[in-house]
Amino acid sequence: MLMRTDPFREIDRLAQQAFGAASGTWSRPAAMPMDAYRHGDEFVVEFDLPGVDPTAIELSVERNVLTVRAERRPSLRDENVEMQVSERPLGVYSRQLFLGESLDTEHVHADYRAGVLTLRIPVAEKAKPRTIAVSSADDADRREISA
Repeated sequence: MLMRTDPFREIDRLAQQAFGAASGTWSRPAAMPMDAYRHGDEFVVEFDLPGVDPTAIELSVERNVLTVRAERRPSLRDENVEMQVSERPLGVYSRQLFLGESLDTEHVHADYRAGVLTLRIPVAEKAKPRTIAVSSADDADRREISA
């Protein structure tokens, strides 16, 4: 049997269940924590999804809106199992990101490792910095004389 050392943990768990902060449903999904940053010519977004099976993750892009949905399902247990503690949240998680025109949404790469979903979105070619050659009237006059 497990011993509890935090007398307020049960109150926290009940508050999360009552207010739906820790788990979600398909009609009211819970948010998932994320980090987002630019690394060179890529925009990187990392989502915390511990305990989620990769087959339960859905990604879609529509009109520059990236939607991530995932479901953390209960693990299969024998019917003879008697739960003593159940604190790991289950349910549906969702997050939408509005991607700017400067990102190439046709080439999004997704990777899921150790409970973290990492998306890499390349910066579009049209948004990358480039140099522009400057010409002058003197160059055009020189070309006409030498011709």
